[in-house]
This record gives sequence, structure tokens and C-alpha cells, in this order.
Amino acid sequence: MTNGIIFNIKRFAIHDGPGIRTTIFLKGCSLRCQWCHNPESWLRQPEISFDQEKCIQCYQCLSTCPEQAIFLKEGYPYTDKKKCLLSGRCVSICPAQAREIIGNKVETEEVIREIRKDLIFYQESGGGVTFSGGEPLEQIDFLAELLFLCQQEGIHRVVDTCGYAPWPHFERILSLVDYWLYDLKVLDEQKHLEYTGISNQLILDNLKRLSRQNKNIEIRIPLIPGVNDDKGEIAEMAELIQSLALNEVSILPFHKLGLDKYRRLGLVTEMAHTLTPSKAYLESIAEIFTRNNLKVNIGG
Repeated sequence: MTNGIIFNIKRFAIHDGPGIRTTIFLKGCSLRCQWCHNPESWLRQPEISFDQEKCIQCYQCLSTCPEQAIFLKEGYPYTDKKKCLLSGRCVSICPAQAREIIGNKVETEEVIREIRKDLIFYQESGGGVTFSGGEPLEQIDFLAELLFLCQQEGIHRVVDTCGYAPWPHFERILSLVDYWLYDLKVLDEQKHLEYTGISNQLILDNLKRLSRQNKNIEIRIPLIPGVNDDKGEIAEMAELIQSLALNEVSILPFHKLGLDKYRRLGLVTEMAHTLTPSKAYLESIAEIFTRNNLKVNIGG
């Protein structure tokens, strides 16, 4: 059995592919999208999350940490992540459950056991399992084995990817994936670099290669005000998608539901004052794709 790091299992997911699905979130991603609602997915290794609003300032964590990695700042116990070895003692002793280790090392068979629990829902809805992240292709050995085991059991398989991975990783799992969810964030390379920290050239190249191998691809566009919501750029995206002979697009409007995670992880977000696009504007964006003969979904 291959080991991997996951940070969440979401059951009864209805926006991660067809039917009712179980979504497995793998840890690790090279991109640092400023609007990311899963910043706990960035690092491959497990990490400590601290919710100051839950903390009752009992300081039991301070005295129990074997590495003395916890220090006081404005009366609250924060963790020096460079010292922390993730013993978990501060988590288990916290009476307010203000501390949590994000990420678990698991074997593929453990994950498959969890997936099997939802078989009846897959059978009745045409659903299955979706591997998301983070970027699941960063753990390619783990992902490939999970996909193979699900294929052996006849479970429908979706991979949700940002596209930033070596092409041989895609080739390795092409025959194991039934459907792809592929992020398309920004077409301009410099803007993509500014807002995600990574060039989009590999991402676009992989999309073109993948579309030649498999047409079961849904393009997902996170719509971020001030970043990629210009209608001219949206029209270019629509033309690219149509040129690849793909036909389904999901528009994912920016929301603030994940912003509190940044605080708990000790991260800073640039999107605290960004507004969610209005329904009318989303519909006007959807119309651009519709004019290009693309099926459009809003939300997810």
C-alpha cells in the first residue's frame, strides 16, 4: 500500500463531478492563488491550525509542548512552526478545541475503505469519487494507486487539477480517470504569475495535450473581481475552450467562506475586501460562453 497525505474527506458532494460524490482532498500545491479557499492544502506536510476565537487562554498547551514551540503573543499561544514537530499534545490537551493538526498520513486501503461506505449513493446517482486538493497530481504515486483500486471496484473516478504537474504524471493516469475538472484561472502569463506565483505555460500546454487525449473535461473558472472578470479576457477563454473541442464550463464566483482559514494558519490574505460578483454580472459572463456554444454552470 502507498502512503499519502490527505486533509479532508467530503461526503455527499454534488459540485465535484456527476452525481453524488465522495471528494478526497490531497495535501500539497505549488500555486499560491490569492483567492484560494483551501490554503490548508498548500503544504504537503501536516500543519497546526490555531483558532484564536475559540481559545480560552488556559495555557495548557504552552506547558505541555515537548519542543517548547508555543509562545505568547498578545496573550494568545501561537506556534513557532519551525520548532513544532507535530507531537499533537497541544491538540489533545486543549479543552476548547482551538488547535488542530491539518493533514493525515494514510494508506490507500484506508481511503478505499472510506470510499466504499458511499457505494450505494454512487450507484443510485451515477456518482463516484473525486480526487481534489491542493493539487492531487503532486502525490502521483498515491493518486495513481487510489485510481487503480477504484477502477478495480467499478467506481467512477474524477480528478480535479490546476494543471500544474509534469505531463508524464498525466500520462500515467490517463486510462484511470473517467472525467477531469480542470482549472483555468488567467490567460495572461504575467498576470497569472502575479496572482498565483506560477507561470501558466505548463498549465495551458497540459490542457491542450489532455484535450487531445480525452474530451471528458469540465473547465472550471474561479471568477475573481479585479483579476480575471474582464469580459474581453473571458471571451478569449471561451474561444480557447471552444478551439479545444470542449463543451462544458463552470464559473466559480469568488466567496469569502475560506478567509478565516488564513487567520488560523497564520497567513495573510489579499482578498479580505474583495466582493462576490453579483448574480446579474455572473449571468452576463455566462452569456459569453453560451454564445460560443458552451454549456455553462454557475457555482460549485
